Amino acid sequence: MAFQILLNFFIAVIWMFMNSSLTATTFIIGYLIGLILIVITRRFFQSKLYIWRLWAAIKLTLLFFKELALSNISVLMLVIRPKLKLQPMIFALPTELEHDWEITLLSSLITLTPGTIVLHVSDDQRTLYIHAIDVDDVDEAIDSIKNSFEKAIMEVSRA
Repeated sequence: MAFQILLNFFIAVIWMFMNSSLTATTFIIGYLIGLILIVITRRFFQSKLYIWRLWAAIKLTLLFFKELALSNISVLMLVIRPKLKLQPMIFALPTELEHDWEITLLSSLITLTPGTIVLHVSDDQRTLYIHAIDVDDVDEAIDSIKNSFEKAIMEVSRA
């Protein structure tokens, strides 16, 4: 993937020199031409095109902002209730993520979302212990995290 990005950048710079124009517009045109060339020659690369991984990272970012907004609203609704009927819970989330940066990213996304915090990561890095401020069903909370954040992180890292 890094080779593809560098190649695309190199093609864009060469395009700028060929046109004797060092403007951002010329660079963008060169970058798009480089992207087209990389797409045409994609069968010569061992990995998938870096554009798919970039798209997955953008989707992960948008998912985080969506979950951030929804959890902020949910915590706000809990706080403004006249009677607090909270069901705080600590539960274990088994994870399929393998790399340290994936587990760190998942832990950070969970912690940055209001109402949840990662308390501990097991020594074998296969289980995250999470505290949630209000959980009705543990299995539903686990499925929600696995089908949103964990799945999106796996798309970024394995695309």
